[in-house]
Amino acid sequence: MPSYRAEKHLSDIAPFDDAAGTHELAALHAACFPDPWDAAAIAKLLGTPGTFAFHNKDGFVLARTAAGEAEILTLAVAPSARGQGLGRALLQAAINRARESGAETMFLEVGAENPHALALYAGLGFAKVGTRKGYYGGKDALVLRLPLPVKFA
Repeated sequence: MPSYRAEKHLSDIAPFDDAAGTHELAALHAACFPDPWDAAAIAKLLGTPGTFAFHNKDGFVLARTAAGEAEILTLAVAPSARGQGLGRALLQAAINRARESGAETMFLEVGAENPHALALYAGLGFAKVGTRKGYYGGKDALVLRLPLPVKFA
Protein backbone atom coordinates (compact mmCIF):
# COMPACT_ATOMS: atom_id res chain seq x y z
CA MET A 1 0.00 0.00 0.00
CA PRO A 2 1.46 3.42 -0.94
CA SER A 3 2.54 5.81 1.77
CA TYR A 4 1.81 9.52 1.60
CA ARG A 5 3.72 10.55 4.73
CA ALA A 6 4.74 14.22 4.82
CA GLU A 7 8.38 13.28 4.15
CA LYS A 8 7.40 11.91 0.77
CA HIS A 9 7.65 14.19 -2.22
CA LEU A 10 4.18 15.25 -3.35
CA SER A 11 4.78 14.07 -6.93
CA ASP A 12 1.61 11.99 -7.00
CA ILE A 13 -0.54 15.02 -6.07
CA ALA A 14 -1.42 17.08 -9.14
CA PRO A 15 -3.47 20.15 -9.96
CA PHE A 16 -6.86 19.06 -11.26
CA ASP A 17 -7.36 19.56 -15.00
CA ASP A 18 -10.92 20.79 -15.56
CA ALA A 19 -10.91 19.11 -18.99
CA ALA A 20 -10.72 15.71 -17.28
CA GLY A 21 -14.30 16.01 -16.04
CA THR A 22 -15.41 15.86 -12.44
CA HIS A 23 -17.05 12.42 -12.28
CA GLU A 24 -14.07 10.83 -10.49
CA LEU A 25 -14.05 13.64 -7.92
CA ALA A 26 -17.79 13.19 -7.38
CA ALA A 27 -17.31 9.44 -6.87
CA LEU A 28 -14.62 10.11 -4.25
CA HIS A 29 -16.85 12.67 -2.55
CA ALA A 30 -19.71 10.16 -2.48
CA ALA A 31 -17.45 7.59 -0.81
CA CYS A 32 -16.61 10.09 1.94
CA PHE A 33 -19.73 12.07 2.80
CA PRO A 34 -23.39 11.29 3.56
CA ASP A 35 -24.54 14.28 1.44
CA PRO A 36 -22.06 14.21 -1.45
CA TRP A 37 -21.63 16.77 -4.17
CA ASP A 38 -22.34 15.54 -7.68
CA ALA A 39 -20.12 16.10 -10.73
CA ALA A 40 -22.16 19.12 -11.87
CA ALA A 41 -21.84 20.85 -8.49
CA ILE A 42 -18.08 20.28 -8.41
CA ALA A 43 -17.73 21.50 -12.00
CA LYS A 44 -19.73 24.63 -11.17
CA LEU A 45 -17.47 25.38 -8.20
CA LEU A 46 -14.34 24.82 -10.29
CA GLY A 47 -15.72 27.28 -12.82
CA THR A 48 -15.79 30.13 -10.32
CA PRO A 49 -12.86 32.56 -10.17
CA GLY A 50 -10.07 31.62 -7.76
CA THR A 51 -11.24 28.03 -7.28
CA PHE A 52 -8.79 25.16 -7.73
CA ALA A 53 -8.29 21.52 -6.85
CA PHE A 54 -5.49 19.04 -6.28
CA HIS A 55 -6.06 15.31 -6.60
CA ASN A 56 -4.75 11.83 -7.01
CA LYS A 57 -6.57 8.54 -7.46
CA ASP A 58 -7.46 8.30 -3.75
CA GLY A 59 -8.44 11.85 -2.84
CA PHE A 60 -8.84 15.50 -3.66
CA VAL A 61 -9.03 18.94 -2.09
CA LEU A 62 -11.11 21.78 -3.47
CA ALA A 63 -10.29 25.33 -2.40
CA ARG A 64 -10.69 28.94 -3.44
CA THR A 65 -8.96 32.26 -2.93
CA ALA A 66 -10.35 35.78 -2.91
CA ALA A 67 -9.32 39.12 -1.43
CA GLY A 68 -6.31 37.80 0.49
CA GLU A 69 -8.17 34.86 2.01
CA ALA A 70 -8.49 31.20 1.11
CA GLU A 71 -11.03 28.55 2.00
CA ILE A 72 -10.92 24.78 1.88
CA LEU A 73 -14.28 23.86 0.36
CA THR A 74 -13.87 20.11 0.75
CA LEU A 75 -11.26 17.47 1.40
CA ALA A 76 -12.12 13.91 0.40
CA VAL A 77 -9.86 10.91 0.99
CA ALA A 78 -11.08 7.43 0.10
CA PRO A 79 -11.71 5.39 3.25
CA SER A 80 -9.11 2.81 2.18
CA ALA A 81 -6.42 5.52 1.90
CA ARG A 82 -7.02 7.29 5.20
CA GLY A 83 -4.39 7.50 7.93
CA GLN A 84 -1.48 7.46 5.48
CA GLY A 85 -0.85 11.19 5.17
CA LEU A 86 -2.71 11.78 1.90
CA GLY A 87 -5.08 14.32 3.44
CA ARG A 88 -2.12 16.24 4.81
CA ALA A 89 -0.36 16.16 1.43
CA LEU A 90 -3.45 17.43 -0.37
CA LEU A 91 -3.91 20.20 2.17
CA GLN A 92 -0.26 21.21 1.90
CA ALA A 93 -0.63 21.52 -1.87
CA ALA A 94 -3.74 23.68 -1.47
CA ILE A 95 -2.13 25.84 1.23
CA ASN A 96 0.94 26.41 -0.95
CA ARG A 97 -1.21 27.33 -3.95
CA ALA A 98 -3.33 29.70 -1.84
CA ARG A 99 -0.22 31.44 -0.57
CA GLU A 100 1.16 31.73 -4.13
CA SER A 101 -2.18 33.35 -5.06
CA GLY A 102 -1.73 36.01 -2.37
CA ALA A 103 -3.81 34.56 0.47
CA GLU A 104 -2.71 35.56 3.96
CA THR A 105 -5.24 33.42 5.81
CA MET A 106 -7.00 30.12 5.15
CA PHE A 107 -10.34 29.05 6.63
CA LEU A 108 -12.39 25.87 6.68
CA GLU A 109 -15.38 24.31 8.42
CA VAL A 110 -15.16 20.85 9.96
CA GLY A 111 -17.62 18.73 11.87
CA ALA A 112 -17.21 19.31 15.60
CA GLU A 113 -17.52 15.55 16.11
CA ASN A 114 -14.84 14.54 13.57
CA PRO A 115 -11.75 13.83 15.71
CA HIS A 116 -9.57 12.54 12.87
CA ALA A 117 -10.13 15.65 10.73
CA LEU A 118 -9.68 17.93 13.74
CA ALA A 119 -6.33 16.25 14.51
CA LEU A 120 -5.23 16.61 10.89
CA TYR A 121 -6.06 20.31 10.80
CA ALA A 122 -4.52 21.01 14.22
CA GLY A 123 -1.34 19.27 13.07
CA LEU A 124 -1.07 21.75 10.22
CA GLY A 125 -1.60 24.73 12.53
CA PHE A 126 -5.31 25.48 12.07
CA ALA A 127 -7.01 26.90 15.18
CA LYS A 128 -10.68 27.30 16.10
CA VAL A 129 -12.11 30.77 15.58
CA GLY A 130 -15.84 30.02 15.70
CA THR A 131 -18.73 27.58 15.63
CA ARG A 132 -21.59 27.21 13.15
CA LYS A 133 -24.54 25.69 14.98
CA GLY A 134 -26.39 23.02 13.00
CA TYR A 135 -24.18 23.55 9.91
CA TYR A 136 -23.97 19.87 8.92
CA GLY A 137 -27.52 18.53 8.93
CA GLY A 138 -28.16 19.68 12.48
CA LYS A 139 -24.64 18.99 13.72
CA ASP A 140 -22.23 21.77 14.63
CA ALA A 141 -19.19 22.74 12.60
CA LEU A 142 -16.09 24.45 13.86
CA VAL A 143 -14.59 27.28 11.85
CA LEU A 144 -10.81 26.94 11.73
CA ARG A 145 -8.22 29.49 10.63
CA LEU A 146 -4.61 29.14 9.50
CA PRO A 147 -2.41 32.23 9.12
CA LEU A 148 -0.20 32.12 6.01
CA PRO A 149 2.59 31.58 5.20
CA VAL A 150 3.18 28.40 7.16
CA LYS A 151 6.21 26.14 7.29
CA PHE A 152 5.51 22.42 7.33
CA ALA A 153 7.46 20.10 9.61
